[in-house]
Amino acid sequence: MPIRVDAYTNTGMAGGWLIGAAHLREALESGQPLELNRVTWQAIENLAPSELGSIALEPDDLIVVVGDDESIIPVHAVWHAVRLEAGIYRIEGELPTMPGFDPGRALTRPSGEFVLLRDVRVELKDRPDVGTVSVPHAFINRYTVERVEADLMLGFFFPGAEVDESRLPGPPLGAEPPDATSADAAPADPASATPATPG
Repeated sequence: MPIRVDAYTNTGMAGGWLIGAAHLREALESGQPLELNRVTWQAIENLAPSELGSIALEPDDLIVVVGDDESIIPVHAVWHAVRLEAGIYRIEGELPTMPGFDPGRALTRPSGEFVLLRDVRVELKDRPDVGTVSVPHAFINRYTVERVEADLMLGFFFPGAEVDESRLPGPPLGAEPPDATSADAAPADPASATPATPG
C-alpha cells in the first residue's frame, strides 16, 4: 500500500508517495535513496509548489521525514521533550526511552540513521513567519542535528551535536561536585566537640 511521505531537506520539502515498502522506517534504513512518486516540491527560496513526476532523495540529504503509515511507537516508553536544530529547521517533539533509562550506564546505543519523535513541530529557524508544521510523529536524521536541548543527556543519540546543558538536572557537565571536606567549609565549633569534664 502506498505511503504518503513529506521529506524535509535543506533546499526544500518534497511531498509524494512511497511505493514498494511496507513501512517508512524500512525504506529509510535501507541505505538506498528514498524514491517518491507524484511529488509536489516546495523550494525554500519561494515556497511555491511545483509538480514533479518522481524524485530520489539520498538519506544524508533528509532531515525530517513524515509518513502517514502507522509507525511503531514504543508502548512502555518514557517520553522526553527535546528541542533540536538541524540544518535550516528547528524541531520540537518527544523522544522515547525505556523506563529507568540511565544515559551514563546504558550499554546500548541507538542504531540506524533515524530516530522517531512524537508530537513533532517543525519550523524554519530563520523564517518563523512562515509558520509551524505539526505532525503526530516524524523520523529525524540524527546525524544532521547540530544542537540538542533536553532534560536528559541524550547527546549520544545525536553524534556531533552541541548539547544545551541548561535543562539538565544537577551541576553543569564537567563541574566538580561540592566537597564537604573543602577548606572553605566553616570549621566546627571546638567547644561543641569537646566532651564535658565530669564534676
